Amino acid sequence: MEGMLKYFQKEMPSKCETDPDYLINLALQVKYNSKKVKKLEKEYTALKAREHEEMVELRRLRTENRLLRQRIEHLEQESSSLADRLIQGQVVRAQEAEDNYIIKRELAALKQQELTVQQELEKAHNHIKELHEAQTQPSSMDSQAEDLLKSLQGELVAVKLREAEGQETMRGLRQRIQELEEENKRLRETTPDDSVANLQEELIAVKLREAEANLSTKELRQKVLDLQAMWEKHLSEKESQPENQLTPSRWRGDKSQVPQLQEELMTVRLREADAMAELKELRLRVMELETQNQVSLNQIRRQSEEIGKYKKLSDCVVSKERELHSLVQDEARKLTDLESKMKEERMNARIREVEHTQIIAEMKQKISSLEIKNQELLTAGQLRGSTESEEVKELQDKMSDLKAEKFRLELPSPILPSLLHPSPLTPMGWDSGLGLERL
Repeated sequence: MEGMLKYFQKEMPSKCETDPDYLINLALQVKYNSKKVKKLEKEYTALKAREHEEMVELRRLRTENRLLRQRIEHLEQESSSLADRLIQGQVVRAQEAEDNYIIKRELAALKQQELTVQQELEKAHNHIKELHEAQTQPSSMDSQAEDLLKSLQGELVAVKLREAEGQETMRGLRQRIQELEEENKRLRETTPDDSVANLQEELIAVKLREAEANLSTKELRQKVLDLQAMWEKHLSEKESQPENQLTPSRWRGDKSQVPQLQEELMTVRLREADAMAELKELRLRVMELETQNQVSLNQIRRQSEEIGKYKKLSDCVVSKERELHSLVQDEARKLTDLESKMKEERMNARIREVEHTQIIAEMKQKISSLEIKNQELLTAGQLRGSTESEEVKELQDKMSDLKAEKFRLELPSPILPSLLHPSPLTPMGWDSGLGLERL
Protein backbone atom coordinates (compact mmCIF):
# COMPACT_ATOMS: atom_id res chain seq x y z
CA MET A 1 0.00 0.00 0.00
CA GLU A 2 2.86 2.36 0.80
CA GLY A 3 4.54 1.49 -2.50
CA MET A 4 1.37 2.33 -4.39
CA LEU A 5 1.08 5.65 -2.60
CA LYS A 6 4.72 6.48 -3.37
CA TYR A 7 4.18 5.49 -6.98
CA PHE A 8 1.08 7.68 -7.36
CA GLN A 9 2.62 10.58 -5.48
CA LYS A 10 6.14 10.65 -6.99
CA GLU A 11 6.58 8.58 -10.17
CA MET A 12 3.13 8.89 -11.70
CA PRO A 13 3.01 12.73 -11.99
CA SER A 14 6.40 12.85 -13.75
CA LYS A 15 5.35 10.15 -16.24
CA CYS A 16 2.06 11.90 -16.94
CA GLU A 17 3.89 15.13 -17.63
CA THR A 18 6.38 13.52 -20.02
CA ASP A 19 3.91 11.15 -21.72
CA PRO A 20 0.21 12.09 -21.35
CA ASP A 21 -0.95 9.02 -23.29
CA TYR A 22 0.83 6.65 -20.93
CA LEU A 23 -2.19 6.07 -18.66
CA ILE A 24 -4.57 5.56 -21.56
CA ASN A 25 -2.31 3.03 -23.25
CA LEU A 26 -1.73 1.28 -19.94
CA ALA A 27 -5.48 1.08 -19.34
CA LEU A 28 -6.07 -0.33 -22.82
CA GLN A 29 -3.46 -3.00 -22.24
CA VAL A 30 -5.17 -4.21 -19.03
CA LYS A 31 -7.21 -7.40 -19.56
CA TYR A 32 -9.60 -9.03 -17.04
CA ASN A 33 -11.50 -12.30 -16.84
CA SER A 34 -15.26 -11.67 -17.06
CA LYS A 35 -16.15 -15.02 -15.47
CA LYS A 36 -13.94 -14.34 -12.51
CA VAL A 37 -15.41 -10.84 -12.16
CA LYS A 38 -18.96 -12.24 -12.28
CA LYS A 39 -18.01 -14.87 -9.73
CA LEU A 40 -16.57 -12.20 -7.45
CA GLU A 41 -19.69 -10.10 -8.01
CA LYS A 42 -21.93 -13.02 -7.05
CA GLU A 43 -19.85 -13.73 -3.97
CA TYR A 44 -20.01 -10.06 -3.05
CA THR A 45 -23.79 -9.89 -3.52
CA ALA A 46 -24.23 -13.10 -1.50
CA LEU A 47 -22.01 -11.71 1.23
CA LYS A 48 -23.99 -8.46 1.27
CA ALA A 49 -27.27 -10.38 1.35
CA ARG A 50 -26.08 -12.44 4.31
CA GLU A 51 -24.91 -9.32 6.07
CA HIS A 52 -28.28 -7.68 5.37
CA GLU A 53 -30.15 -10.72 6.74
CA GLU A 54 -27.92 -10.74 9.79
CA MET A 55 -28.56 -7.02 10.30
CA VAL A 56 -32.32 -7.56 9.96
CA GLU A 57 -32.19 -10.43 12.45
CA LEU A 58 -30.05 -8.34 14.78
CA ARG A 59 -32.53 -5.44 14.54
CA ARG A 60 -35.42 -7.80 15.24
CA LEU A 61 -33.65 -9.23 18.28
CA ARG A 62 -32.82 -5.74 19.51
CA THR A 63 -36.42 -4.60 19.12
CA GLU A 64 -37.66 -7.72 20.92
CA ASN A 65 -35.14 -7.13 23.69
CA ARG A 66 -36.20 -3.50 23.96
CA LEU A 67 -39.89 -4.45 24.07
CA LEU A 68 -39.20 -7.06 26.74
CA ARG A 69 -37.28 -4.52 28.82
CA GLN A 70 -40.11 -2.03 28.45
CA ARG A 71 -42.57 -4.73 29.51
CA ILE A 72 -40.45 -5.56 32.56
CA GLU A 73 -40.16 -1.87 33.50
CA HIS A 74 -43.91 -1.43 33.05
CA LEU A 75 -44.62 -4.42 35.30
CA GLU A 76 -42.20 -3.13 37.92
CA GLN A 77 -43.89 0.28 37.83
CA GLU A 78 -47.30 -1.36 38.18
CA SER A 79 -46.12 -3.44 41.14
CA SER A 80 -44.63 -0.37 42.83
CA SER A 81 -47.81 1.63 42.20
CA LEU A 82 -49.91 -1.21 43.62
CA ALA A 83 -47.72 -1.34 46.71
CA ASP A 84 -48.01 2.45 47.12
CA ARG A 85 -51.79 2.29 46.79
CA LEU A 86 -51.97 -0.50 49.34
CA ILE A 87 -49.87 1.50 51.78
CA GLN A 88 -52.02 4.58 51.18
CA GLY A 89 -55.16 2.52 51.86
CA GLN A 90 -53.71 1.29 55.14
CA VAL A 91 -52.76 4.85 56.12
CA VAL A 92 -56.28 6.07 55.31
CA ARG A 93 -57.77 3.30 57.45
CA ALA A 94 -55.49 4.23 60.35
CA GLN A 95 -56.48 7.89 60.04
CA GLU A 96 -60.15 6.91 59.94
CA ALA A 97 -59.76 4.83 63.11
CA GLU A 98 -58.01 7.74 64.83
CA ASP A 99 -60.78 10.14 63.78
CA ASN A 100 -63.42 7.73 65.07
CA TYR A 101 -61.60 7.52 68.41
CA ILE A 102 -61.46 11.33 68.66
CA ILE A 103 -65.17 11.64 67.83
CA LYS A 104 -66.04 9.02 70.45
CA ARG A 105 -64.00 10.88 73.04
CA GLU A 106 -65.72 14.16 72.18
CA LEU A 107 -69.09 12.43 72.38
CA ALA A 108 -68.28 11.11 75.86
CA ALA A 109 -67.27 14.63 76.94
CA LEU A 110 -70.53 16.02 75.57
CA LYS A 111 -72.49 13.33 77.43
CA GLN A 112 -70.71 14.24 80.67
CA GLN A 113 -71.44 17.91 80.04
CA GLU A 114 -75.08 17.09 79.36
CA LEU A 115 -75.33 15.24 82.68
CA THR A 116 -73.86 18.19 84.56
CA VAL A 117 -76.27 20.57 82.79
CA GLN A 118 -79.22 18.36 83.74
CA GLN A 119 -78.11 18.33 87.37
CA GLU A 120 -77.78 22.12 87.40
CA LEU A 121 -81.21 22.39 85.77
CA GLU A 122 -82.71 20.26 88.51
CA LYS A 123 -81.08 22.46 91.14
CA ALA A 124 -82.37 25.60 89.44
CA HIS A 125 -85.84 24.07 89.16
CA ASN A 126 -85.90 23.31 92.88
CA HIS A 127 -84.72 26.82 93.66
CA ILE A 128 -87.42 28.31 91.44
CA LYS A 129 -90.03 26.12 93.13
CA GLU A 130 -88.97 27.53 96.48
CA LEU A 131 -89.18 31.06 95.11
CA HIS A 132 -92.60 30.31 93.60
CA GLU A 133 -93.84 29.07 96.97
CA ALA A 134 -92.50 32.23 98.56
CA GLN A 135 -94.22 34.35 95.89
CA THR A 136 -97.64 32.70 96.44
CA GLN A 137 -97.86 34.37 99.82
CA PRO A 138 -100.38 37.22 100.34
CA SER A 139 -97.78 39.84 99.47
CA SER A 140 -98.11 40.74 95.74
CA MET A 141 -95.27 41.69 93.39
CA ASP A 142 -95.11 44.99 91.59
CA SER A 143 -95.19 45.53 87.82
CA GLN A 144 -91.42 45.81 87.39
CA ALA A 145 -90.82 42.40 88.97
CA GLU A 146 -93.49 40.87 86.71
CA ASP A 147 -91.84 42.41 83.63
CA LEU A 148 -88.51 41.02 84.77
CA LEU A 149 -90.04 37.57 85.20
CA LYS A 150 -91.62 37.69 81.72
CA SER A 151 -88.33 38.72 80.13
CA LEU A 152 -86.52 35.92 81.95
CA GLN A 153 -89.15 33.43 80.74
CA GLY A 154 -88.66 34.62 77.16
CA GLU A 155 -84.92 34.22 77.50
CA LEU A 156 -85.53 30.77 78.98
CA VAL A 157 -87.60 29.75 75.92
CA ALA A 158 -84.83 30.96 73.59
CA VAL A 159 -82.20 29.05 75.55
CA LYS A 160 -84.42 25.93 75.45
CA LEU A 161 -84.71 26.22 71.67
CA ARG A 162 -80.95 26.53 71.31
CA GLU A 163 -80.47 23.55 73.60
CA ALA A 164 -82.89 21.51 71.45
CA GLU A 165 -80.90 22.45 68.33
CA GLY A 166 -77.67 21.38 70.04
CA GLN A 167 -79.23 18.04 71.04
CA GLU A 168 -80.44 17.51 67.47
CA THR A 169 -76.95 18.10 66.08
CA MET A 170 -75.50 15.78 68.73
CA ARG A 171 -78.02 13.11 67.70
CA GLY A 172 -76.96 13.53 64.08
CA LEU A 173 -73.30 13.18 65.06
CA ARG A 174 -74.07 10.02 67.03
CA GLN A 175 -75.92 8.54 64.07
CA ARG A 176 -73.00 9.41 61.79
CA ILE A 177 -70.54 7.75 64.21
CA GLN A 178 -72.72 4.63 64.34
CA GLU A 179 -72.82 4.48 60.52
CA LEU A 180 -69.02 4.78 60.38
CA GLU A 181 -68.63 2.00 62.96
CA GLU A 182 -70.99 -0.29 61.01
CA GLU A 183 -69.09 0.46 57.80
CA ASN A 184 -65.75 -0.41 59.46
CA LYS A 185 -67.23 -3.61 60.89
CA ARG A 186 -68.60 -4.58 57.48
CA LEU A 187 -65.22 -3.95 55.86
CA ARG A 188 -63.46 -6.11 58.47
CA GLU A 189 -65.95 -8.98 58.08
CA THR A 190 -66.06 -9.04 54.25
CA THR A 191 -65.37 -12.47 52.77
CA PRO A 192 -63.77 -13.14 49.38
CA ASP A 193 -66.21 -13.08 46.49
CA ASP A 194 -67.30 -15.95 44.25
CA SER A 195 -64.74 -15.13 41.55
CA VAL A 196 -61.85 -15.98 43.90
CA ALA A 197 -63.50 -19.30 44.82
CA ASN A 198 -64.05 -20.13 41.14
CA LEU A 199 -60.44 -19.32 40.36
CA GLN A 200 -59.29 -21.56 43.19
CA GLU A 201 -61.45 -24.44 41.89
CA GLU A 202 -60.13 -23.86 38.37
CA LEU A 203 -56.56 -23.90 39.66
CA ILE A 204 -57.19 -27.20 41.47
CA ALA A 205 -58.65 -28.73 38.29
CA VAL A 206 -55.66 -27.55 36.25
CA LYS A 207 -53.28 -29.03 38.83
CA LEU A 208 -55.14 -32.37 38.63
CA ARG A 209 -54.95 -32.38 34.82
CA GLU A 210 -51.28 -31.55 35.00
CA ALA A 211 -50.65 -34.42 37.42
CA GLU A 212 -52.55 -36.86 35.16
CA ALA A 213 -50.61 -35.69 32.10
CA ASN A 214 -47.31 -36.07 33.96
CA LEU A 215 -48.28 -39.58 35.02
CA SER A 216 -49.27 -40.61 31.49
CA THR A 217 -46.05 -39.14 30.09
CA LYS A 218 -43.96 -41.02 32.62
CA GLU A 219 -45.78 -44.28 31.81
CA LEU A 220 -45.24 -43.75 28.08
CA ARG A 221 -41.58 -42.96 28.64
CA GLN A 222 -41.20 -46.11 30.75
CA LYS A 223 -42.86 -48.22 28.05
CA VAL A 224 -40.55 -46.79 25.40
CA LEU A 225 -37.53 -47.55 27.56
CA ASP A 226 -38.76 -51.11 28.14
CA LEU A 227 -39.29 -51.63 24.41
CA GLN A 228 -35.84 -50.29 23.62
CA ALA A 229 -34.28 -52.58 26.20
CA MET A 230 -36.18 -55.58 24.81
CA TRP A 231 -35.23 -54.68 21.26
CA GLU A 232 -31.56 -54.26 22.11
CA LYS A 233 -31.63 -57.61 23.92
CA HIS A 234 -33.24 -59.20 20.87
CA LEU A 235 -30.58 -57.73 18.58
CA SER A 236 -27.76 -58.93 20.81
CA GLU A 237 -29.22 -62.45 20.96
CA LYS A 238 -29.68 -62.55 17.22
CA GLU A 239 -26.13 -61.41 16.52
CA SER A 240 -24.77 -64.07 18.87
CA GLN A 241 -26.51 -66.92 16.98
CA PRO A 242 -24.30 -68.49 14.22
CA GLU A 243 -25.64 -68.57 10.73
CA ASN A 244 -26.64 -71.87 9.22
CA GLN A 245 -23.89 -72.96 6.85
CA LEU A 246 -26.04 -75.56 5.07
CA THR A 247 -28.42 -73.10 3.44
CA PRO A 248 -27.49 -71.84 0.00
CA SER A 249 -25.91 -68.43 -0.26
CA ARG A 250 -28.73 -67.04 -2.33
CA TRP A 251 -31.40 -68.11 0.16
CA ARG A 252 -29.29 -66.98 3.04
CA GLY A 253 -28.97 -63.49 1.52
CA ASP A 254 -32.72 -63.21 0.98
CA LYS A 255 -33.54 -64.42 4.49
CA SER A 256 -30.98 -62.10 6.12
CA GLN A 257 -32.35 -59.07 4.26
CA VAL A 258 -35.90 -59.45 5.64
CA PRO A 259 -34.88 -59.43 9.35
CA GLN A 260 -32.63 -56.48 8.67
CA LEU A 261 -35.56 -54.53 7.23
CA GLN A 262 -37.72 -55.56 10.17
CA GLU A 263 -35.03 -54.40 12.57
CA GLU A 264 -34.80 -51.03 10.84
CA LEU A 265 -38.60 -50.71 10.89
CA MET A 266 -38.72 -51.51 14.59
CA THR A 267 -35.94 -49.03 15.30
CA VAL A 268 -37.79 -46.32 13.39
CA ARG A 269 -40.98 -47.06 15.29
CA LEU A 270 -39.15 -46.85 18.60
CA ARG A 271 -37.68 -43.51 17.58
CA GLU A 272 -41.17 -42.36 16.59
CA ALA A 273 -42.55 -43.37 20.00
CA ASP A 274 -39.69 -41.55 21.69
CA ALA A 275 -40.40 -38.46 19.61
CA MET A 276 -44.11 -38.66 20.48
CA ALA A 277 -43.23 -38.84 24.18
CA GLU A 278 -41.02 -35.78 23.85
CA LEU A 279 -43.82 -34.00 21.97
CA LYS A 280 -46.27 -34.76 24.77
CA GLU A 281 -43.80 -33.48 27.32
CA LEU A 282 -43.37 -30.28 25.36
CA ARG A 283 -47.13 -29.84 25.04
CA LEU A 284 -47.48 -30.41 28.76
CA ARG A 285 -44.83 -27.78 29.39
CA VAL A 286 -46.69 -25.36 27.10
CA MET A 287 -49.93 -26.05 28.98
CA GLU A 288 -48.18 -25.38 32.31
CA LEU A 289 -46.82 -22.09 31.02
CA GLU A 290 -50.25 -21.07 29.70
CA THR A 291 -51.81 -21.96 33.05
CA GLN A 292 -49.23 -19.90 34.91
CA ASN A 293 -49.84 -17.01 32.54
CA GLN A 294 -53.61 -17.23 33.09
CA VAL A 295 -53.17 -17.37 36.86
CA SER A 296 -50.89 -14.32 36.79
CA LEU A 297 -53.39 -12.44 34.61
CA ASN A 298 -56.20 -13.31 37.02
CA GLN A 299 -54.10 -12.14 39.95
CA ILE A 300 -53.38 -8.84 38.21
CA ARG A 301 -57.08 -8.39 37.43
CA ARG A 302 -58.11 -9.12 41.01
CA GLN A 303 -55.49 -6.72 42.33
CA SER A 304 -56.77 -3.99 40.00
CA GLU A 305 -60.36 -4.64 41.16
CA GLU A 306 -59.31 -4.52 44.81
CA ILE A 307 -57.42 -1.30 44.17
CA GLY A 308 -60.55 0.19 42.57
CA LYS A 309 -62.66 -0.86 45.57
CA TYR A 310 -60.15 0.61 48.01
CA LYS A 311 -60.06 3.82 46.00
CA LYS A 312 -63.87 4.14 46.06
CA LEU A 313 -63.90 3.37 49.78
CA SER A 314 -61.21 5.97 50.45
CA ASP A 315 -63.18 8.56 48.44
CA CYS A 316 -66.31 7.80 50.49
CA VAL A 317 -64.37 8.06 53.74
CA VAL A 318 -62.82 11.37 52.66
CA SER A 319 -66.26 12.76 51.75
CA LYS A 320 -67.71 11.62 55.08
CA GLU A 321 -64.76 13.13 56.89
CA ARG A 322 -65.35 16.42 55.11
CA GLU A 323 -69.03 16.33 56.08
CA LEU A 324 -68.14 15.65 59.71
CA HIS A 325 -65.59 18.45 59.64
CA SER A 326 -68.20 20.85 58.26
CA LEU A 327 -70.67 19.73 60.96
CA VAL A 328 -68.08 20.30 63.67
CA GLN A 329 -67.36 23.75 62.28
CA ASP A 330 -71.10 24.57 62.27
CA GLU A 331 -71.40 23.39 65.86
CA ALA A 332 -68.42 25.49 66.90
CA ARG A 333 -69.90 28.53 65.16
CA LYS A 334 -73.27 27.97 66.88
CA LEU A 335 -71.50 27.57 70.20
CA THR A 336 -69.65 30.86 69.77
CA ASP A 337 -72.92 32.61 68.83
CA LEU A 338 -74.61 31.15 71.90
CA GLU A 339 -71.77 32.28 74.15
CA SER A 340 -71.91 35.81 72.75
CA LYS A 341 -75.69 35.95 73.26
CA MET A 342 -75.40 34.68 76.82
CA LYS A 343 -72.74 37.29 77.55
CA GLU A 344 -75.06 40.02 76.26
CA GLU A 345 -77.91 38.67 78.38
CA ARG A 346 -75.71 38.62 81.47
CA MET A 347 -74.64 42.21 80.85
CA ASN A 348 -78.28 43.30 80.45
CA ALA A 349 -79.23 41.50 83.66
CA ARG A 350 -76.40 43.20 85.54
CA ILE A 351 -77.53 46.57 84.19
CA ARG A 352 -81.08 45.87 85.40
CA GLU A 353 -79.71 44.83 88.80
CA VAL A 354 -77.82 48.12 89.06
CA GLU A 355 -81.00 50.02 88.19
CA HIS A 356 -82.95 48.15 90.88
CA THR A 357 -80.27 48.87 93.47
CA GLN A 358 -80.44 52.56 92.56
CA ILE A 359 -84.23 52.54 92.99
CA ILE A 360 -83.90 50.80 96.37
CA ALA A 361 -81.34 53.39 97.49
CA GLU A 362 -83.69 56.21 96.48
CA MET A 363 -86.55 54.58 98.40
CA LYS A 364 -84.34 54.22 101.47
CA GLN A 365 -83.50 57.91 101.27
CA LYS A 366 -87.19 58.76 101.04
CA ILE A 367 -87.94 56.52 104.06
CA SER A 368 -85.19 58.12 106.10
CA SER A 369 -86.47 61.59 105.24
CA LEU A 370 -90.01 60.57 106.14
CA GLU A 371 -88.81 59.12 109.44
CA ILE A 372 -87.11 62.43 110.24
CA LYS A 373 -90.33 64.25 109.39
CA ASN A 374 -92.23 61.78 111.55
CA GLN A 375 -89.97 62.51 114.50
CA GLU A 376 -90.46 66.21 113.97
CA LEU A 377 -94.21 65.77 113.81
CA LEU A 378 -94.19 63.62 116.94
CA THR A 379 -92.32 66.25 118.89
CA ALA A 380 -94.65 68.91 117.51
CA GLY A 381 -97.65 66.77 118.43
CA GLN A 382 -96.48 66.35 121.95
CA LEU A 383 -96.46 70.11 122.15
CA ARG A 384 -99.84 70.63 120.50
CA GLY A 385 -101.68 68.02 122.51
CA SER A 386 -104.07 65.26 121.89
CA THR A 387 -106.13 67.13 119.25
CA GLU A 388 -103.56 66.44 116.57
CA SER A 389 -103.05 62.71 117.35
CA GLU A 390 -105.07 61.69 114.28
CA GLU A 391 -102.58 63.42 111.96
CA VAL A 392 -99.74 61.49 113.62
CA LYS A 393 -101.57 58.20 113.06
CA GLU A 394 -101.92 59.00 109.34
CA LEU A 395 -98.22 59.66 109.13
CA GLN A 396 -97.49 56.35 110.88
CA ASP A 397 -99.74 54.54 108.37
CA LYS A 398 -97.81 56.16 105.52
CA MET A 399 -94.57 55.00 107.13
CA SER A 400 -95.82 51.41 107.35
CA ASP A 401 -96.90 51.53 103.69
CA LEU A 402 -93.48 52.80 102.68
CA LYS A 403 -91.79 50.04 104.67
CA ALA A 404 -93.99 47.41 102.98
CA GLU A 405 -93.10 48.83 99.58
CA LYS A 406 -89.44 48.74 100.54
CA PHE A 407 -89.80 45.06 101.52
CA ARG A 408 -91.43 44.25 98.16
CA LEU A 409 -88.62 45.99 96.32
CA GLU A 410 -85.96 44.21 98.35
CA LEU A 411 -87.58 40.78 97.78
CA PRO A 412 -86.30 40.17 94.14
CA SER A 413 -82.77 41.32 95.08
CA PRO A 414 -81.66 37.87 96.46
CA ILE A 415 -83.10 36.20 93.35
CA LEU A 416 -81.17 38.31 90.86
CA PRO A 417 -77.66 37.43 92.10
CA SER A 418 -78.46 33.73 91.77
CA LEU A 419 -79.67 34.34 88.23
CA LEU A 420 -76.89 36.71 87.20
CA HIS A 421 -73.94 35.03 88.98
CA PRO A 422 -74.11 31.28 88.10
CA SER A 423 -72.05 28.61 89.75
CA PRO A 424 -68.78 27.50 88.08
CA LEU A 425 -70.25 24.14 87.09
CA THR A 426 -73.01 25.64 84.94
CA PRO A 427 -71.89 26.36 81.35
CA MET A 428 -72.52 29.97 80.31
CA GLY A 429 -75.14 30.58 83.01
CA TRP A 430 -77.83 28.31 81.57
CA ASP A 431 -79.00 27.26 85.06
CA SER A 432 -79.95 30.88 85.76
CA GLY A 433 -83.12 30.71 83.72
CA LEU A 434 -83.82 27.23 82.40
CA GLY A 435 -85.98 26.21 85.34
CA LEU A 436 -88.28 29.27 85.17
CA GLU A 437 -90.23 27.68 82.32
CA ARG A 438 -92.43 25.75 84.76
CA LEU A 439 -93.56 28.83 86.66
